Amino acid sequence: MPKINRKVCVAPMMDCTDRHDRYFLRLISKNVMLYSEMISTGAILRGNQKNVLEFSEFEKPVALQLGGSSVKELSEASKIAEDHNYDEINLNLGCPSKKVQKNKFGACLIKEPDLVAECLSGMVNSTKLPVTVKTRIGFDDVEDFEYLDKFIKKIASAGVKTIILHARKAILKGLSPRDNLRIPKLNYGIVKQIKDNNPSLEIIINGGITTTEQIKELRDKTGISVMQCKKALDESGGDMFKALEVLKLKSREMAAKRADRVIGAGTISSYVHASATVGAMVELVAESDFVSGNDEFRALARDIAMHITASNPESPEALLEQPFIKNPDMTIRAMIDGAMQKFGEKIEISRFARFGVLEK
Repeated sequence: MPKINRKVCVAPMMDCTDRHDRYFLRLISKNVMLYSEMISTGAILRGNQKNVLEFSEFEKPVALQLGGSSVKELSEASKIAEDHNYDEINLNLGCPSKKVQKNKFGACLIKEPDLVAECLSGMVNSTKLPVTVKTRIGFDDVEDFEYLDKFIKKIASAGVKTIILHARKAILKGLSPRDNLRIPKLNYGIVKQIKDNNPSLEIIINGGITTTEQIKELRDKTGISVMQCKKALDESGGDMFKALEVLKLKSREMAAKRADRVIGAGTISSYVHASATVGAMVELVAESDFVSGNDEFRALARDIAMHITASNPESPEALLEQPFIKNPDMTIRAMIDGAMQKFGEKIEISRFARFGVLEK
């Protein structure tokens, strides 16, 4: 079975992502992953299957999202989905509506990890299709990394390898489904923690994604991770200049917090100009060899060595304030700060040297 490309997905939406909407979306892009509206197991097992499951081959790849909490019914519905030639089966563990809760599926199941694992195990064992989950980071007053991490691990224990995480908790009482899409505060940080703590799983972020152009611009200017850029844009209401200030402030705060941490590993990188007449060596250090051995960390060290070769800084402080030669919108200090945010460790340029033929 070919691997599904989930780099960009159109989220399942009630009264929206039906087969007509999906056909239209496929006309726009042939690459995105499409999802059906949530369909209850009862509608499939006791309703008109043709009406609820039929779709055009043109829509593929397309996933069927199921709603339910009966192991038997979810298993049977999964078999039927495979017979209808869907590419993936997704279990809804994120819808907070009263009607959905009344039927015991959606976000209220976050409270019942064991039942969720049983349901998913039944689904996985009943089909050859990949079984995935879409859920939220918490519910009501529960927005806790340990609880969420245990829940994710319970899901994975059933054989699920792909989890779509809406970066908001679900408020199960007092908010409408529409308000649940905007009022609970976005928490991209906890999604990153989950990804870092579960590297073997495919974790897909969902919720509040704004324009790719803004995120890319912030990423290019700061070197900071996409999720942090997205969070800054949300905090600033989409204002690019305010978002930059938010990121600068957070970088300074993070650097201050890590000032007393102990450096314990590093890498040495060099760059020699094509003329073979000038070059530089730099020692870039971090707290652990887990970070210093990372390919991106080593690429950063090489970029700094190349910059030193071209700019010939007078001192380490002068180096940090120089605009990076490959991207003048970002200083060397901003590159280091961005790497610290990404890797979660203290990172420093401990020393460097530049050499030129016949230079003293």
